[in-house]
Amino acid sequence: MWVVKLGGSLYESHCLPRWLHQLATSEGPIVIVPGGGPFADQVRHAQNRWRVSDSCAHGMALLAMEQFGRLLQGLEPRLCLAASRKDIKQALSQQGVPIWLPAAELLDQPAIPESWEVTSDSLAAWLSGQLKASRLILIKRVRLSEPVISARTLAAQGIVDAAFPRFLHSLTVPCYCIAADDYLQIIQAGMANRGTRICPDK
Repeated sequence: MWVVKLGGSLYESHCLPRWLHQLATSEGPIVIVPGGGPFADQVRHAQNRWRVSDSCAHGMALLAMEQFGRLLQGLEPRLCLAASRKDIKQALSQQGVPIWLPAAELLDQPAIPESWEVTSDSLAAWLSGQLKASRLILIKRVRLSEPVISARTLAAQGIVDAAFPRFLHSLTVPCYCIAADDYLQIIQAGMANRGTRICPDK
């Protein structure tokens, strides 16, 4: 099973429907983790405007991921929605491709810090561990030239969230970052061993 995180930045990308089609028709079991996209940006704006707590913003950000997830399912109805690990496993048992809606499962989850250091990148890593996935793939609108890069370097560049190196370090799941614009290569050759390998920091 692979966990595939679709970055919220794909909201502005013409290739988003193509990725969804590819994932919906994939032969292997896949779980999609949605980013927050403009919905998470609005949460940041609301917190700056009204000075609500990080805990409040964390709950709103989880719902932002769900809004993007519902948009993804609306664009590609062959995908299904799953609000828990139980729902995910049920969907996979029926050869479905679930989109994880994280709010109900992660509100007040002690393993998840309630701060902006944790975004959908770290949540995708957390879910990979919970599901014992065989691979974690981050699809982002960024092109990495290196074949291998450390999670800490990506966090320093703002490509992944600040907590991601810590979450990835606790896993044995191989992780890759694929540029969103590479969807044509993915259609032709699949996602196996594509993109840049993200290594946990020692």
